[in-house]
Amino acid sequence: MSLKQLTALFALGALWGASYIFIRVAVTPIGPVMLMFLRAALTAAILLGYASLRGLPLDIRAHWRKFLVLGFFGSALPFTLIAWAELTVTGSMAAILMSTTPLFTAFVAAVGLGEPLTPHKLIGALLGIVGVSITVGGSPLALNPEVIAATLALLAATLSYATGGVFAKRFFRGVDNLSMSTGQLLSAAIILAPFSALDLPVYEVSAVVALATFGLVLLCTAVAYQLYYYLIISAGPLQALTVTLLIPVFGVIWGALLLDEIISPGMIAGLLIVLVSVGLVTGMIAPGKPLRQPFGGSE
Repeated sequence: MSLKQLTALFALGALWGASYIFIRVAVTPIGPVMLMFLRAALTAAILLGYASLRGLPLDIRAHWRKFLVLGFFGSALPFTLIAWAELTVTGSMAAILMSTTPLFTAFVAAVGLGEPLTPHKLIGALLGIVGVSITVGGSPLALNPEVIAATLALLAATLSYATGGVFAKRFFRGVDNLSMSTGQLLSAAIILAPFSALDLPVYEVSAVVALATFGLVLLCTAVAYQLYYYLIISAGPLQALTVTLLIPVFGVIWGALLLDEIISPGMIAGLLIVLVSVGLVTGMIAPGKPLRQPFGGSE
């Protein structure tokens, strides 16, 4: 991986880690469904405007039915589940639990793409379960039905992301990255629009909440998606997937710095176990596997 790609990788991890903090700030006054509708709709508008200004064609209309499926599983459903869960749990805890997405992806890919479940993946999945249990049990939050429900919602969001990712890999071959991100978010906005009308803000939206929403839309979605697809195209899917190791780290850092969230030893222990499990499932950690050089890759 080149220096440019590594810089993009860390920037993406920082942005996606910050998204959980922005959601935590804005979700109570705006509402989970309305906030995620704004995230999808405004980002889609930004990407459509960018494509129009640059004169870039978008390959969306021919795949609109498939984009509705991708928009539901890849954005609308997981976005809403995450936002709803963050009415209860901290942003840093949400970031840690969401880092289990590759674990679910391995199982969904085994069913949808026929990819084998190796012993490393199975061991990694078991470690992931242990890591999640330690994270939830070791958090400063009281283990009550609300926290358990929020945890299950976050895990359901990871399953939805995994389903959307496998669907995209199977049915969107040859579609460019700008069309993919724009079509996915536009479809998510269409799906969320009627439900957002039932989730209108009940509190006054302060300047801080507006800035958090703006950061979520512009930085954590519009810019971050382009960095993500740049890494997939230039460095490959496996290298891009390493961002899952950075997101919870940045989520914990931003939560402590910006929101004074308490990071307990149990959460740190759970995070480390989850990261090891992700490494096993993705193949980044494997006995006898040679270490990759961090620099020197082609751009």
